[in-house]
Order: sequence, then C-alpha cells, then structure tokens
Amino acid sequence: MANLNKAVQLAHGGGGKEMNRLIKDVFFKAFDNPILRQEEDAATISLTGNCAFTTDSFTVAPHFFAGGNIGKLAIAGTVNDLAMMAAEPQFLSCSFIIEEGFPLDDLKTIAQTMAEELHKSGTRIVCGDTKVVPKGCADGVFINTTGVGRILYPDISVKNIQQGDAIIVSGDIGRHGAAILMAREGLTLESELISDCANLWPVVEQLIASNVTLHAMRDATRGGLAAVLNEWAIASNVAIHVDEQALPITDEVKGLCELYGFEAHDLANEGTFVLAVPQHEADGILEIIQRYGHCEQAAIIGHVNESHPGKVILNTPWGSSRFVDLPQGELLPRIC
Repeated sequence: MANLNKAVQLAHGGGGKEMNRLIKDVFFKAFDNPILRQEEDAATISLTGNCAFTTDSFTVAPHFFAGGNIGKLAIAGTVNDLAMMAAEPQFLSCSFIIEEGFPLDDLKTIAQTMAEELHKSGTRIVCGDTKVVPKGCADGVFINTTGVGRILYPDISVKNIQQGDAIIVSGDIGRHGAAILMAREGLTLESELISDCANLWPVVEQLIASNVTLHAMRDATRGGLAAVLNEWAIASNVAIHVDEQALPITDEVKGLCELYGFEAHDLANEGTFVLAVPQHEADGILEIIQRYGHCEQAAIIGHVNESHPGKVILNTPWGSSRFVDLPQGELLPRIC
C-alpha cells in the first residue's frame, strides 16, 4: 500500500479503485471544471462557426527542464497550434501513458503546471484517458493533447504569404532546443538559460484585437525557424530573404551552437512564433508583440520577394548570401 502512495503502479491503470483514486486525486483535482465533472464517456461541448482542431503528443526528455516540464509543454504546444490559426483555444482532451514506477509527486507537479498553463488562455480539459504500462515499456510519462478553438481571424495560411511581406519573429530563437541540450549534457553556464516554452494566445489575442493584417503565423518548434520559412516558401511559391544580423539569438545559444556545430535557426522553440505581415504594418505589429509578448528581442528579420521562389536566402553581414535548407536528420530527438 505504501508504494501506491509514492509511485504509479499497474493497478492505477486497471479500472478499479486505484485508478479511480489516481484520476480523482491528481487529474480531476488539477483540471476541475463542470464538463469534466460529468464523468461521461464523451464531453458535451458547444461549437459555433469555423473551428480549428489539432492534436500533438509529447515525449520530451528530460521531463523537467529549465523553464518548464512536459506538462507545460503539452498545454502550451497545443494552445499555440490553435493560436497560430488565430483560433481562441476553448477545449482540450488529455491522455497520459504512464510507466509503472513513475513518482506520484512528479505526476502531481506536472498536472498542477498544466492547470496553471490552462488558466493563461482560459482553456479547459474536458475529457481524457489514463493508461499505465509495465516498467520498461515507456519512458516515465507520455502525454497527448487535442485542442479545439474558435477561429476569430480567417484566412491565415501558409499559402497566403505575399510579395513584399515582412517576416517577424516574436522573440529570440533556438532557446528551447539549447535548454534541452543543456539539461541532457549537464552543462552549466555563467548566466541562466531557460526554455522559451510559453503560451502564445495572449499576444495573438492582442494582435487580433488590434485589427492588424496577418497573412501567416507559425510557432517555430521542431526544425526551428529554418523549417517554418522553408515550408512557407514552398507552400506560397515565394522567396524569403533573411538578414542574418537581424536574427535575435542570445549569447548562451550562440555559445552552445559553436560548441556543438549547430545553427540557431535549426533549433526548436516552444514560445516563439513567426509572422508574415504587410510591410507597411510591420513596425506597428512588432510594437504590439514587444508590449504584450514581453519580449524586447522580437524583430523584423526579412522580407518576401520574387527571386528564387521556393527558397530561403540568408544574407550575411559580409555581403554574401546562402540558401537555408530544411534541417536534415534529427539534431535533438525528443525535444517536445
């Protein structure tokens, strides 16, 4: 009985008293709301108008890292996918696959962090599932979240990028990937480097409320900035030119990139997004992001033009240019 109070056991997934206690004491306590409290096989929700629908699974290693944990990542990641379609996050489902022996205190911390992250966007978990697998069949805990949101600003699309658009990043790049690398390698730096993992809905909501023009938005997760820009260039058949000097990169990320031979624009972010907007509105949009996104490092990093359609061109400080390709291979597996 003592072990049941300290670590997840196979009995917690058996559908009996132990499972009921785990769900009530951990998940219902953290995610409590009237819909979830109904305890039906499916949640009853009301949707109106066009909606966005997304799902994601989270397997990050380690589960806890500077600036967050797998729970914060699961909520922020799914909310951000909805936000990038200008959809107000409303309802989430959440499923846990838990390895036998996983510490209950860690599970409670993860659930509480998820609850705090949900509060930032007024989103509710309305249904879920819990599975427990034998020790050695998983790595601690995996989380799947699915989200539904109401679209408030239509026609945002990777195919909607237009000639002359300005390209903006909402903050410095590569920080999540660098933070995970530090956690795995046990590296210490003179100054603190934390993941940029964050809920992006508050700043996107301000952009929508400000009646600015938004052509495309995308959070730069796996593959980083390079992946986003290449996907946009191909989907809209445009060329995207980036000024290397304008890229916001912290000294810590630069140092880790030099140490491991990485490019900052290939590393993942979990709280930084990229926008394509009309050039004449770019300065105003940048100001909104800096004010409500609380990131002074947000910057206009490039523009769209007709040369080399389907390509991303990086203009260096020395007057030369080079293509930026999609990242190849897996630089850092299981970063989210």
